[in-house]
Amino acid sequence: MNIGEASKVSGVSSKMIRYYEQIGLISPAVRTASSYRTYGDNDVHTLRFIRRARDLGFSVEQIKELLALWRDRSRASSDVKAVALEHIAELERKIAAIQDMTRTLKHLASHCHGDGRPDCPIIEEMAKGGGAAKTEINPRFGVASLK
Repeated sequence: MNIGEASKVSGVSSKMIRYYEQIGLISPAVRTASSYRTYGDNDVHTLRFIRRARDLGFSVEQIKELLALWRDRSRASSDVKAVALEHIAELERKIAAIQDMTRTLKHLASHCHGDGRPDCPIIEEMAKGGGAAKTEINPRFGVASLK
């Protein structure tokens, strides 16, 4: 099948198929005499594997590792589990960071009058700029602020 057909049945865009080939996630496609890429059932199966891994939030590097484990029939399931647990820990860190941002923004929004006055703790926080967020009390508004 051509790249468009492989894209349709795998759920991976043609652009991403080319990218995955370029970075080595999938083997280079067989080419026709007119240089069109052709894909077989195994290629589509691999693309579906990649798609599912991406849907679960795995990085390209993690997917490379998972593909190697998938292809290795003598793999230890503990190796696969280790990759999954590492990813879970990463997701949990991201969730905690998002929850912290949400709490801070809710707190700031609850102290913003939302009227015609120019003073607003939300804008004040963003105007401070800076890098990593740490919660502190802003004496001007009496609310948590990011430092």
